Amino acid sequence: MSDPPLRGDRPLAPAERAGAVRRRAVQGGQHATRRARVWLAPGMGVKRWLALFMVCTLIGAVGFLHFTWTGPLHFVATRWILYLNALTEPGLVPLHITGMAVMGLALIGAFFSIAMLNRSILSGTGTVPGTAMDMIYERRNLSRGARIVAVGGGTGLSNLLSGLRLYTAHTTAIVTVSDDGGSSGRLRESLDMIAPGDLTDCYAALSDSPVMARLLLHRFSRGDGIEGHTFGNLMLATLSEEQGGLASAMQDIHEVLRIRGKVFPATTAPATLVAHLSDGRTVRGESKFAASVGNARILKVTLDPPNLPALPPVLDAIRDAEQIVLGPGSLFTSIIPALLVPGIAHAVRHSAAPLIYVASLMTEPGETDGLSLEDHIRAVTQHLGRTPDCVLVNNASLPPEVAERYAAAGAHLLDLNGASSDLIACAVVLPLLQPGQARHDPAALAQALLTQAPRRRMQH
Repeated sequence: MSDPPLRGDRPLAPAERAGAVRRRAVQGGQHATRRARVWLAPGMGVKRWLALFMVCTLIGAVGFLHFTWTGPLHFVATRWILYLNALTEPGLVPLHITGMAVMGLALIGAFFSIAMLNRSILSGTGTVPGTAMDMIYERRNLSRGARIVAVGGGTGLSNLLSGLRLYTAHTTAIVTVSDDGGSSGRLRESLDMIAPGDLTDCYAALSDSPVMARLLLHRFSRGDGIEGHTFGNLMLATLSEEQGGLASAMQDIHEVLRIRGKVFPATTAPATLVAHLSDGRTVRGESKFAASVGNARILKVTLDPPNLPALPPVLDAIRDAEQIVLGPGSLFTSIIPALLVPGIAHAVRHSAAPLIYVASLMTEPGETDGLSLEDHIRAVTQHLGRTPDCVLVNNASLPPEVAERYAAAGAHLLDLNGASSDLIACAVVLPLLQPGQARHDPAALAQALLTQAPRRRMQH
């Protein structure tokens, strides 16, 4: 005999046990109701087949009745009807109600058998049956999500992608690959490849495999030759070396990593970012900007070589986009470099999709010192040849200790103080901060793009 249920060290009283049973029954009912509601939600592709199954079952029942009544099984059908009639009290329950009850029980049995068959098939393919409904619902909804092209690099872009992945499967990230510092710089120099670091971050943000996302970002802390590298960077370097560049490996990468959306480099040819300063100097290599700019300002940046190729899927994504999002991220080292690829700049300038700039939260010492938000917009317009149609601006306050830490480093908040009427007119001001951090909140940013920012009307 099993032990009685316990609460702490005390057996449950009969009233408590009955209450627990009722709560479990209510929870079970709520779970069943939710499952039914999700299965019957629009777009799941279930209701039409359920209705067809019921119609075919009823037609089959009528056909079977006709066959038995007019064919060689007439005797069996008659005995079956008489048997059911004998179990029914006509004064209490009409005889036809008995037939309807038997038909209902048969339908329930048919549905149950189909459910168990699906469960067996799912289990055999390694899918947990309890999660199949949520997976189908999620993918059906994601397949109807907005077509968004996000341009940039660094942690800002991967942060945005981690928010968008919950709402759409049609995100395309166009990633700047001119970084020449850290792990990316070492791989660039030794293998003459594009910088893989920001690509790795974006792949991790959009991967449907939590294990793979974690592994991509694992950085080796020891090991001769691999110390300081991330697993993702080494994987991309391996594919680049094996296939003579990442361009031909894109499809394999998306399939292996189970990417929800697409991630492409802005170009597949290595390039050096060059800053042209207000004092006439030039600085080659973005990793040298912060230390070399000094009291000067960056007037513009260029790529060397300038005429870099863009991947055809990148240009197709821009053409079909409902929104093109710039940032969040470093102005001169993350956002603008991707726009310097001629094919991308031309496609963005001529796209019918609204161009949305996600304003950085702070200026960056050594890169955007002294620049206002208006100056950021002017820099984008100067390099791209198109002014953003909408600017997302955060209005949530930073914690005092965080603001003080950034101020001590020479960074200041970007806001609409002193902005022109044109900028104010196109600005969408919302609280976009992660609590307690100087970083955009992925969910809030994704919601702002999908519900507050303009979107191109697509013709279907």
